[in-house]
Amino acid sequence: MPTDPRPLTVAHVDAETGFSGGEVQVFLLLEGLRQAGHRSVLISPPRSRAAAEAVARGFEVRTVPMRADLDLGAVRELAQVFGALAPDVVHLHTGRATWLGGLAARWRGLPAIATRRQDKRLRRGLRARVVYGHLVARAVAISPAVARRLEQGGVDPARIVLIPSSIDPALVQPRRGRAALRRELGLAEEEPVFLVLAALVHRKGIDVLLDALAQLSHPPALLIAGEGEERARLEEQAGRLGLAGVRFLGRREDKGDLLAACDVLVLPSRLEGLGVAALEAMAAGRAVVATDVGGLGEAVVDGETGLLVPPEDRSALAEAVGRLAGDPALRAALGAGGPARVAQSYLAERMVAAYEALYREVLAGSAA
Repeated sequence: MPTDPRPLTVAHVDAETGFSGGEVQVFLLLEGLRQAGHRSVLISPPRSRAAAEAVARGFEVRTVPMRADLDLGAVRELAQVFGALAPDVVHLHTGRATWLGGLAARWRGLPAIATRRQDKRLRRGLRARVVYGHLVARAVAISPAVARRLEQGGVDPARIVLIPSSIDPALVQPRRGRAALRRELGLAEEEPVFLVLAALVHRKGIDVLLDALAQLSHPPALLIAGEGEERARLEEQAGRLGLAGVRFLGRREDKGDLLAACDVLVLPSRLEGLGVAALEAMAAGRAVVATDVGGLGEAVVDGETGLLVPPEDRSALAEAVGRLAGDPALRAALGAGGPARVAQSYLAERMVAAYEALYREVLAGSAA
């Protein structure tokens, strides 16, 4: 393994304007690299939430509009930014960023890697062959499931590196006590409370969860923290089903407090690269109910840190929720297994060290 000790300059390209689990991972990496003495520069679209967050945290930022996958003007602007920054490595964090940033890095003769965080099929074709065969030196998968998707899409296994998404358990420590937030939300101390931490989009399967709750004679309280395009439809669904105990909290910054106030996290995703919310819940000592999809079904150990159910299976989800709602001892036992599971495989410091080693390996290979 290369051991060059010099600090690196890494250009990180993220084409998203919003801020979701992928961006949480980007900032964990940026913070870790900064602590290790490296220079990171985030390149993202103007007025993106990631750019604003980076400025607030004291990171260097460059903005480049990346409006479409065929935005050749973005490729030219990215190449100009790379020329001015002279990074050692370019790290591409989203699908569009991988294509546009990969072309720009190739133009400048810079080594690049791409992280893929989605558990969906990689379409075979010219673009995939160009990206993963020529534009990037390594494709990083955030879970074994995502690695399999890359292989199935024709990516050379020798180019695939597994670096799991991760968390910093300190970031999910509560600032207030469990009782304080429960009082604020009007929840009794003894009642079981379930929590969703997710973007309100179709792939998260929250509509399936609402249908499942409607099957229970006494559905537990459910807090839904997040925003997204499906919020109005989900609110209408909850009202139509008579689920008076469902609360839509909107976007929240106090996930540590929410996890402390709840008893179980539910992640009923249809697709999931890994499912960072599940890692956060396990780190906080909370039981998890999740669908057995992608990396989520690999991170949550059924019967040890949570209960796994098939995706789209409303009856199985209702059974798991009802079982945990009525069994405090089981909730406690599953929650107790979470911190050790996270410490075993999903700590941010390990992720940062793995990326640093990969950067140096790719650099050594490009210099050879």
